[in-house]
Amino acid sequence: MKKLLPKLVVLLVVALLAYAFFAFDLHQYLTLEYLKSQQRAFDQFYAENRALTALVYFLVYVAVTGLSLPGATVLTLAGGALFGLGMGLALVSFASSIGATLAFLVSRFLLRDYVQSRFGERLKAINDGVERDGAFYLFTLRLVPLFPFFVINLVMGLTPIRTWVFYLVSQVGMFAGTVVYVNAGTQLAAIESPGDILSPGLLISFTLLGIFPLLARVFVRAIKARKVLRHYPKPRRFDYNLVVIGAGAAGLVSSYIAATVKARVALIERHRMGGDCLNTGCVPSKALLRAAKLLAQAREGERLGLEPTEIGFDFARVMERVQSVIRRIEPHDSVERYTALGVDCIAGDATITSPYHVKVDGRTLSTRAIVIASGGEPFVPPIEGLAEVGYFTSETIWELRELPRRLIVLGGGPIGSELTQAFARFGATVTQVEMMPRILLREDPEVSDLVRERLAQDGVQVLTEHRAKRARLDADGNRLLVCEHHGQEVDLAFDALLVAVGRKPRTAGLGLEELGIEVTRQGTVASDEYLQTKFPTIYCAGDVAGPYQFTHTAAHQAWFASVNALFGGIKRFKADYRVIPWATFTDPEVARVGLNELEAKERGVDYELTRYGIDDLDRAIADGEAEGFVKVLTRPGSDKVLGATIVGAHAGELIGEFIAAMKHGYGLNKILGTIHIYPTLSEANKYLAGEWKRARAPEGVLAWLARYHAWRRRH
Repeated sequence: MKKLLPKLVVLLVVALLAYAFFAFDLHQYLTLEYLKSQQRAFDQFYAENRALTALVYFLVYVAVTGLSLPGATVLTLAGGALFGLGMGLALVSFASSIGATLAFLVSRFLLRDYVQSRFGERLKAINDGVERDGAFYLFTLRLVPLFPFFVINLVMGLTPIRTWVFYLVSQVGMFAGTVVYVNAGTQLAAIESPGDILSPGLLISFTLLGIFPLLARVFVRAIKARKVLRHYPKPRRFDYNLVVIGAGAAGLVSSYIAATVKARVALIERHRMGGDCLNTGCVPSKALLRAAKLLAQAREGERLGLEPTEIGFDFARVMERVQSVIRRIEPHDSVERYTALGVDCIAGDATITSPYHVKVDGRTLSTRAIVIASGGEPFVPPIEGLAEVGYFTSETIWELRELPRRLIVLGGGPIGSELTQAFARFGATVTQVEMMPRILLREDPEVSDLVRERLAQDGVQVLTEHRAKRARLDADGNRLLVCEHHGQEVDLAFDALLVAVGRKPRTAGLGLEELGIEVTRQGTVASDEYLQTKFPTIYCAGDVAGPYQFTHTAAHQAWFASVNALFGGIKRFKADYRVIPWATFTDPEVARVGLNELEAKERGVDYELTRYGIDDLDRAIADGEAEGFVKVLTRPGSDKVLGATIVGAHAGELIGEFIAAMKHGYGLNKILGTIHIYPTLSEANKYLAGEWKRARAPEGVLAWLARYHAWRRRH
């Protein structure tokens, strides 16, 4: 309440002054007719009281503009009529800028915190743009009289632009328009209406003046592009409009888009079409997890009133089935399909030799633009003795045909956790080693705890705060991983070791260093918000672009990279990361979109939490999968979703409703008002919305309704 009181006082003062202005019809004194009728009296008063007239005029002008009242145009004309061009220009220029700044400050004091807290995520792109180029935007708006100045004052107050920047840019930006109006005021007798001042020609001139900075920006960008490209001869003709390096998710989508808009495109892949997701990542891991889950369900038959059963299996056949799944999906990403779409598919290692050329196995292709979509690869930490002892990664584990008796999985992230559970369910003795305090570190602690408990039920030994130091062979030839835990060394014996501590972008051998294209500390290709590198002809997408390493994000980025590469000279689009979902396919699954509690607290974002336990859901109970929860963060006092986390069966499917809500701006009330089929798992989302609504029930109204119904029963 103490913070609210000053705002209420300021709001009351502004409201009273505005009310007095209209209630006492003060606007009649700020009309062109009144000014012309009283010009002789004003001139006489000014001749007798020069300093007082100038002071009163200055203060009135500041008050009118500061309160965003109508009449500034007439006051500007009055300045020219009373004081002449020189004195009038000085008074109006400073009074208008000071008044605009006061209006700016009032708007900022009363509304900015509320607007930013309520719409902060949606305004992030605008805020970032204002922080970076706010002066440029404001100057452009000030030059164009088609934009009402009082609106500019109020709106800019809601943004992060600094007050002194606002004042200085306003002082300079409004000067040209002020000259026109003050000069017109010196010829007041000839003016019948404001339209006489701003003729169509003058309006067009001002508009051209306003868009000049935008045109200048395009010109500067062209000059920079020419400067960075000047050492590289531009071909007279090009073999291709676009060359894409890498046929993973980002590369496939980029080439597909280019072919769709009838550009000539080449897609270069050094290994296998489909990239890591098809061949060594998403597809094979999900095929393996499906078989592992069936084994677990058979062992837990009592959940469904059945006898627990051990299903016999041949691990080699399971792994062959994984490969058959890959082969069945391969045609979706095949050379044949993309060739039929109009893409030239080329096998080989690609090297970018200039902003216009790509060399592939001795052949040089000329192209107007390039998209780097070379993907990522497993990161292998520099652990002593690791290479000598031998290890698998998420790429090579699919070569296994014999189930290891003792498996160590190094890494507690999504990949490590999924494969840990899968191999444990096949019967391997699995130890998961994680150097951090918990697995799935990006999720909320309760999510990590629930998944860890389930891994323990599957027989996994989860060792957190264990840092792998070295691998070695003991005297008997046993392979050991030596870990450090709270200063003590721990020996862990294994028959197979899976290194799954994360992935890194694949940038080696592409020619980036020779061209001076920077690689960031995270290993990604340095690019701007348009996914453009230092060269205006070279873009990137997917794992090499970052910051996310998801197949669906790679495909999302590919649209921006390819469209900007093909049409950037006409229109460019900033990559949009506002709604990025992901899932970890452990059992139970973990799915998330937007903020969780951990991130909200780290960023200082205010939120309200609503939680629904899936153990209460009819369908989950009937399926014997009544575990997990739905957790949603909303803006305080609003039903708008800031983020959602679902832990439970098919969480990756259920999260879609919250993804759509965040993307399209509707809230929990809309979800609550949507019919969900009974009995389905999707009802969990509706019940979550119901929990949110119940927590905000109008208790006072309900108490009166109870009295009303009691009265009705008596009468």
